[in-house]
Amino acid sequence: MMDESTELSVSITQIVQRLKGTHLHSQLEKQAKECMHKPEIKLETLKDDVRRLLKASGWERKLQNAVYRELHIQPPPGNPRAPSEHTKEPLAYMRKAQLSWEKRILKSLNSMCTELGIPLARKRPVLEQKELTNKWNEMGTDEPDLSKFRPVYAPKDFLEVLIGLRNLNNDRSEDLTVRSNWGLIQVSLNVRDIPQMRETYPELGLTYGQLGIDDHTHVPPDLFESEHILIGKKVVSEQDSAAAQQYSRQGCPTGLRAQLWTLILNTTDDPEVITHYEQLKARVIHHGLLVDNLIYKDVKLTASNDDYYFVFEDYLYQVLLCFSRDTAVLEHFNYNSATPPKSRIQSKSGSEQCAVVYPPNGVIPFHGFSILHSISSHPSGIVSLCLQFERLLQTHLPQLFYHLREIGAQPLRIAFKWIVRAFSGYLSTDQLLLLWDRILGYGSLELVAVLAAAVFAFRAENLMEVTSLASAEAVLADLSTLKVMPLLQIFLFATSV
Repeated sequence: MMDESTELSVSITQIVQRLKGTHLHSQLEKQAKECMHKPEIKLETLKDDVRRLLKASGWERKLQNAVYRELHIQPPPGNPRAPSEHTKEPLAYMRKAQLSWEKRILKSLNSMCTELGIPLARKRPVLEQKELTNKWNEMGTDEPDLSKFRPVYAPKDFLEVLIGLRNLNNDRSEDLTVRSNWGLIQVSLNVRDIPQMRETYPELGLTYGQLGIDDHTHVPPDLFESEHILIGKKVVSEQDSAAAQQYSRQGCPTGLRAQLWTLILNTTDDPEVITHYEQLKARVIHHGLLVDNLIYKDVKLTASNDDYYFVFEDYLYQVLLCFSRDTAVLEHFNYNSATPPKSRIQSKSGSEQCAVVYPPNGVIPFHGFSILHSISSHPSGIVSLCLQFERLLQTHLPQLFYHLREIGAQPLRIAFKWIVRAFSGYLSTDQLLLLWDRILGYGSLELVAVLAAAVFAFRAENLMEVTSLASAEAVLADLSTLKVMPLLQIFLFATSV
């Protein structure tokens, strides 16, 4: 086992190595060299003087933000002698299930390719390239026949796989825990209970001011909001990623949200980023992929039919088509239990085949996809979120859970679509953004499971009267009038434990 100092030195070494190959590193070197020629730099205090100038010109802050981001995406240090796949996912049965799921998805994609006689990738004819370039900003006006293209999988297919998860090597104590579980998820993972969540999410407490709450016990809403906006403007002006993340735990003002989220995610609109996007766009223009049809159909079935999101239809095509070509996304697989899918394509000579990652970003789109989904034991992974949801309901609303289970309306079958999409398309947009403020603020999707349980608690009285899955779904069909923050606060801080 490594001690804390060793783990810290490993993390620092990894971060330094990763930053060395970035544009930021080359820019810092360039700035440092320019600083050395300034008259106020003294040879005897060279290091301190250069650091002072870099700080004054904002470069130190940029470096701090880059390190902050790296700390959030780095996996925790594990046994250096363990195989890499064990580091990404320590549980063997999870790795096996993920591998089986990947094969199933790829088989579905290849079957569609064969049945429709459409290649996985093709170079677009020159005329088609010109047409796509001309209509880049209005792709939503197209109405191609996509009836033959079926989703590679839907959330309900994924749920069935999660329900089937079993740890065949579990010990007796774990076996007893699983047997006492009334829910669909039959594996044992460490998920937090409400007392632990109160410690993790103190800023959501009833005594804290919150954007998204109309009345505050101790602070008048208007006073809190005006002060909160002033603090938000200061955070933005200082360009501090850590401060932005802490700030968003109490909600982001609408006018500052884009800038704050940009800081939290440490994204930029630097020239090299714009160039990268233009390169991705060129790849979309020059080559068509089979998955383009899946992306197009998914946007048509979801966003373009939604009163809140139809205005973003063209942006979604642009972003998702470029996203599918972005090989930088493959870096995600260094930390995730998943592996990028590969398909065989003919070489240029046509005489042999070779295996390549497909699509280039390693993510096969499915119906309603909004985030990367994989089977893992990660606390923000879909398995843990489902288990978290079921445990919260069983613990704090046992009568409701038992009633729904007995009438064949397992709560997770209703809530899974909310969890998979992090409530996108179900809440009103202002409420969805208030939820995502907190997700980014805490760097965890756990609150998605908490909100799902809170929705059931809010509608518990009506749900106790239903007698079928269909009637339970009807009670929970419309979430557009719900207020996120009161639901979360009441469930976490007003529930007796």
